[in-house]
Amino acid sequence: MGLVRLQPGTIACFGQLPGTNPAIPGLFPNIFPLATGQFGALPVMPVQAMTQQATRHARRVYVGGLPPTANEQSVATYFSHVMAAIGGNTAGPGDAVVNVYINHEKKFAFVEMRSVEEASNAMALDGIIFEGAPVKVRRPSDYNPSLAATLGPSQPNPNLNLAAVGLTAGSAGGLEGPDRIFVGGLPYYFTETQIRELLETFGPLRGFDLVKDRETGNSKGYAFCVYQDLSVTDIACAALNGIKMGDKTLTVRRANQGASQPKPEQENVLLHAQQQIALQKLILQPGSVATKVVCLTQVVSPDELKDDDDYQDILEDMREECGKFGALVNLVIPRPKPNGEPSPGVGKVFLEYADTDGSSKARSGLNGRKFGGNQVMAVFYPENKFAQGDYEG
Repeated sequence: MGLVRLQPGTIACFGQLPGTNPAIPGLFPNIFPLATGQFGALPVMPVQAMTQQATRHARRVYVGGLPPTANEQSVATYFSHVMAAIGGNTAGPGDAVVNVYINHEKKFAFVEMRSVEEASNAMALDGIIFEGAPVKVRRPSDYNPSLAATLGPSQPNPNLNLAAVGLTAGSAGGLEGPDRIFVGGLPYYFTETQIRELLETFGPLRGFDLVKDRETGNSKGYAFCVYQDLSVTDIACAALNGIKMGDKTLTVRRANQGASQPKPEQENVLLHAQQQIALQKLILQPGSVATKVVCLTQVVSPDELKDDDDYQDILEDMREECGKFGALVNLVIPRPKPNGEPSPGVGKVFLEYADTDGSSKARSGLNGRKFGGNQVMAVFYPENKFAQGDYEG
């Protein structure tokens, strides 16, 4: 749909002849072209226009981080050229881009493609260099995944020739696909570095995107990530989903489907990761203050604690070493149960000092030290939990 200018001061819609009067005087004249038949003139919206409007949300692409020199023409020309170069044009010959809107103040654009499939192919261009700067290519905020799935492909064609424009699959974040993870319920004060550290408990990330408010730049409380090792995807979801961070509860699942349970052979990895997460939760709490209790990990393994004599030797060594930092009131090293059932806190060492001066020195002196080839992690532990014998936190 569009408007045709006939002469200064005169505008007519497609389908309406100049000089003719509206068929229904006074009722929204000139809004729709008129179809004339035996029942008189009735307003009819062309099928093509209706289809374009219904699919628009799935045909638009958000492009963020544009350089100041960008304009509508340069963006349209560039993305049409790039789409052709990677083999992403599926709607026939011609340019893939039909419209561009730029917000120069906020440095982003909405790029409208000819088809839903071409918009999905454009998702593979995330991180491409435009006028010397890498740009983000995302779905717009009004994108409806459920509705879009009925209109055409929602993922880029895996056979796109990304190498033609200097990209590789996943090179710019790799945040599309079945192993993409949604991480919701993040406290707003968490920094991007803190969130990455938490997620990387399970291994290095191939892509990460903390969603931020476009006006303020502040976190919106959710993120997406993809792991380099896709086999840990379900482990990460199972371990992180439902845990409390500050006043929030995390929702972690595959972005495109329901949560999956880790396989039996992944359980040991999951158990270790959950311990690390529990400790990082303590580190990430806002306003963390020193307590008289310090929790150590990466110091002992469950196998070393099974034999009674070995256990007593470890207790004496830890008491002697950790007593150098202050008056050590109590030392607890949880042991595995004889029947093999899970025992809370196994693999951790708890040190209770007479005052926070001693615990602070212990935390500073022990954190990061190498012990048996492992790097010790030392964090303050809530005194009330320790007093109750709660060693899971």
